[in-house]
Amino acid sequence: MTFNPGAFLAPVVDWLNANFHGFFALITKAIEAVLGTIEGALLVLPPYGLIALVAVAAFFAAGLRVAILSACCLGFCWLMGLWTGSMQTIALVVVAVAIAVAIAFPLGILAARRPRVEAALRPILDVMQTVPPWVYLIPAVMIFSLGKVPAIIATIVYGVPPMLRLTTLAFRGVPKDLKELGEAIGAKPGTILWKIEFPAATPTLLVGLNQCILLSLAMVVLAGLVGAGGLGAEVTRGLTRMEMGLGLRAGLAIVAVALLMDRLSRGALERGSRRKQAG
Repeated sequence: MTFNPGAFLAPVVDWLNANFHGFFALITKAIEAVLGTIEGALLVLPPYGLIALVAVAAFFAAGLRVAILSACCLGFCWLMGLWTGSMQTIALVVVAVAIAVAIAFPLGILAARRPRVEAALRPILDVMQTVPPWVYLIPAVMIFSLGKVPAIIATIVYGVPPMLRLTTLAFRGVPKDLKELGEAIGAKPGTILWKIEFPAATPTLLVGLNQCILLSLAMVVLAGLVGAGGLGAEVTRGLTRMEMGLGLRAGLAIVAVALLMDRLSRGALERGSRRKQAG
């Protein structure tokens, strides 16, 4: 007798859709509103205007090298004729990474302080990182239908584990001497967290953020299969129509977006951490 997981999952999904339809609709509207706002903000300016604006912002936030790299990455997406798709992809990844970090960061801090919490989360994270990424799209599509929302939900689920694990590792690796020093001078727990532990944990946190961004971008291509649009749709179109040029251009544009987001976030956080330490 063959075990059929669908025989058990289908009724569960039907029950969720029947009893929590309003809740899922609210999530869909909220995500679509945020995503639409970010896309609109990115597309309201002409490409050259946004490139200049991002380069100036990157210069003040992360330095000259990051500013030049940002301009080159966005310029490449523009020259490849994939500007709209690139902006859609950036918006999707920004929303997914922001939500994933908002979930993983506090849980990681809690797991670093409570071994039992880490022990409870470890098998869940193992399963989340072992399951093939495209599998996450199946329940997301069954609940939220086709479109950008299931793509973001699946991307969030795929991006949480590395950020959570590395957050736990980062805060667990903070020297006890630093925390004891903060306690000795009468600093409050919140002050110790943000003024002492966070700067010390920043290098490892940056690795976690990097992994979260890269894994989110890895889901972009798969998200194109469920109607999420963006560069993933262009890669999918190139493969299905055997247009290798389109697929290659879209793939290189994804690499450019990955470099942009990684270097910009890393540079901004590193400079912000140095300013805090100097202050």
